[in-house]
Amino acid sequence: MTTPVTADTVKARGTAGKWTALIVFAVVSVLVTAAIGAVMMPLSDVVHVLIGGTASDAGHDAILRLVRLPRIATSAIAGAALGVAGLQMQTLFRNALADPYILGANSGASLGVAIVALAGGAGGPAFVGVLAGWGRLGIVLAAAAGAAAVLGVILLMAVWVRNAVTLLLIGVMLGSVTGALVAVLIVYADPTSVQKYMIWGLGTFSSTSWSDIQVAAPIVAVTILVVFFTVRPLNALLLGEGYARSMGVDLRVARTVTLLSAALLTGVVTAFCGPVGFLGLVIPHLVRGLLQTSDHRPLIPGCALVGATLAVWCGALADLPGDHMSLPLNAVTALIGAPVVITVLLRGRAQGGAV
Repeated sequence: MTTPVTADTVKARGTAGKWTALIVFAVVSVLVTAAIGAVMMPLSDVVHVLIGGTASDAGHDAILRLVRLPRIATSAIAGAALGVAGLQMQTLFRNALADPYILGANSGASLGVAIVALAGGAGGPAFVGVLAGWGRLGIVLAAAAGAAAVLGVILLMAVWVRNAVTLLLIGVMLGSVTGALVAVLIVYADPTSVQKYMIWGLGTFSSTSWSDIQVAAPIVAVTILVVFFTVRPLNALLLGEGYARSMGVDLRVARTVTLLSAALLTGVVTAFCGPVGFLGLVIPHLVRGLLQTSDHRPLIPGCALVGATLAVWCGALADLPGDHMSLPLNAVTALIGAPVVITVLLRGRAQGGAV
């Protein structure tokens, strides 16, 4: 006797097929992006290194272990973090164009880096000079401190502000203030320091080491796990704060956890990679389109997986030009992300709604 095929069965098979395709594409992306670059290498070498062996060529082995695999791991971590944080912000503010940086975490990080990079010379305060002398570690710590400072202000405001739009505007204003302070520092800084700061602002996945990854990966993984436990309030917020309140959601707690986790994800990425644009804005839209759902249960892991995959390709494309040069990461993410944003705007206009 043949079991009848129901609509639910067809839908479940289709969903399973989509997830299988996404996972396979992610694995293939890692293999291909590890093999391509200024030095092309066979996939067999990549596979041997990934399973704990060695490449057929000592040079290939060194490139994979010291350059490409750290870049791939960093980009995957950053893409997953920004994808999930972007989904949170778009849900919390019910705005299709919200991104992880909308609350000013990147501006705070930029200000921290600017203070160290632009005012860390002999004329700067002693503690700033010490951070500047620590090189890249000082930059990472300054970015993390700046992002944390802005996060603290936002969370403090969230205690009194009940309206999400008002909180959004406060975040935008904080970003404007920190941007103005950075502009003042640039005016008085020497050209060499300004150049270093501008290079940091372009973003990169290629400046991290395995020790950096060992710090970033657990923070991002645990935070995304925490986000997954906020599925119920996030789903309720899709229909507005009034509906969420009627469903028994404590809006203050939900907003605080969402802001804290999103800012933590964004701050970690900004500290290690610089301000990486567009990914957090684009990824949630791609995942909603692929999975055809607004339920956060599949959207959260979907944004993590698709975000990691897309970021891996962005990192590889940025490093393609050669050994001694690469494209700015934010130029690559903008070239990919801008068409998606334009599509969202046009779709919203065609449907007669406001984006």
